[in-house]
This record gives sequence, C-alpha cells and structure tokens, in this order.
Amino acid sequence: MNLQIAVLCDAATDSAGKLSLLGAFDTIQTAQLPALYPQCSVALRMMFNNGEEGMHTLRLSFVDEDGQLVMPSMELPMPVEVPADTHFVTRNLIVNIQQLKFAKPGLYSIDIAYDGRQEAGIPLMVRHTPGGANVMTGQISPGFPFSGQM
Repeated sequence: MNLQIAVLCDAATDSAGKLSLLGAFDTIQTAQLPALYPQCSVALRMMFNNGEEGMHTLRLSFVDEDGQLVMPSMELPMPVEVPADTHFVTRNLIVNIQQLKFAKPGLYSIDIAYDGRQEAGIPLMVRHTPGGANVMTGQISPGFPFSGQM
C-alpha cells in the first residue's frame, strides 16, 4: 500500500475516483478551552498493486500528545481487488468527524495503521489564544477566521 495523500481538511469529496479537498489545515487556534470543533474530514488516497489483493484493515486513531484517544479508534475493512487489465488500483477514503472536542492545547495526531503497521500520522496543533480569534491555519497560508462556535 502506498499512502499518497493523508490530510485533515474542512471537507472532501470523491467523484468517480477523483479526490477533491477543501481547506487543508494543521493548526487550530481557539480563544477558549475546551474547544468544540464542529466538522472536519480526514481524507486519504491509497494505491495498491496487484500483489496486495485480499482483505486488509485500516485503523485511524485520533490521539493527543500523551497518546490518549480523543475519540474512539476506527477500524475499517479494506478489501483490495486489482482488475486483471491493470497493475494498480487507487482508493479514496473520507472520514467526516463531527463535534470534535479538544480539552487542552498541544500536539495531536491522527495515526494511520494498515494491517496493524503504523503507516503515517497527520499532525494537528491546537493553540490556546485567550482573547484572540478562533482560526484554522496551514503551514504556509496565513489562515482565515473561523465563524463557528468553539
């Protein structure tokens, strides 16, 4: 399995195998704690070759910097079938998360395991800025105001 894309974003869609992302981010700034994040999506794009056919398991675990689960882990069955006329197949996976609660600031991670083996992690920094605005930012973009309630 080749994990081509792993990102936390505002929303994602899969249309006929095309993965579209809206608002990828890696930082949340909140004026108050605990913070309640209304909605976000984890988007993954994976490629499998013809030697990887069969039933597999993908596990997503959202953890804080102490390794404690922020929400229950998700175990997803991943049946892989590669058509005979090709050498590989791609799969898009979108997991929508509602009402995500952050009790404290710090570094969080969405850990991605495939058949029990850690493949990647999506980092998320939660910053507490008392008296400041609630915003989401990426590493390069300057961010934008968050209009939801945290």
